[in-house]
Amino acid sequence: MKGPDKDEKYPMSQYNRLCFLKNIITNPNIIVGDYTYYDDFKDVYNFERNVKYHFDFIGDKLIIGKFCMIASGVTFIMNGANHKMDGITAYPFNIFGNGWEKVTPKMEELPFKGDTIVGNDVWIGSNATIMPGVHIGDGAIIATNTTVTRDVPPYTVVGGNPGKEIRKRFSPEKIEELLELKWWDWKIERITENLHELTGPQSRFL
Repeated sequence: MKGPDKDEKYPMSQYNRLCFLKNIITNPNIIVGDYTYYDDFKDVYNFERNVKYHFDFIGDKLIIGKFCMIASGVTFIMNGANHKMDGITAYPFNIFGNGWEKVTPKMEELPFKGDTIVGNDVWIGSNATIMPGVHIGDGAIIATNTTVTRDVPPYTVVGGNPGKEIRKRFSPEKIEELLELKWWDWKIERITENLHELTGPQSRFL
């Protein structure tokens, strides 16, 4: 046995509310690694609906690593949500036309935070919101209802609105070792053989 098929859309038999996310994504600017799953109370196709303001002409990407766990209602806010903010008002007059298009900003005048990147083995709790351009490190945990407004270091637990560090999961030295280990890049046969070491509190890797 070597685990479920990474190319299976619904890896749990008779259950279609959890999917291996990469197998349902249609937007080429959303890139997802193997075995990352999305669990939705109603419909897994809500995932792309919850990637908000993701406009092709802006070109930003949502990049998610391998073996991530994404709960129902997680929302990613992309750069298309940003307004020009260096005037008296941030109101987007130009989008309504009828003479107001004369103040259409140039792309370089709009705030741009870059790609949103989620590392490997990241757990994002239900109804969390990830703001544009945030980088979430490998092994991080984002608590339910958290709003992530800034980068999250690897193996850090974050919660609240705005999200703040609650604790590190391991010591700095152990985090460095785990980042070098990169178990998510192992062949699936090796992962399967080492499941107890990867999930148990007495692991030789800890």
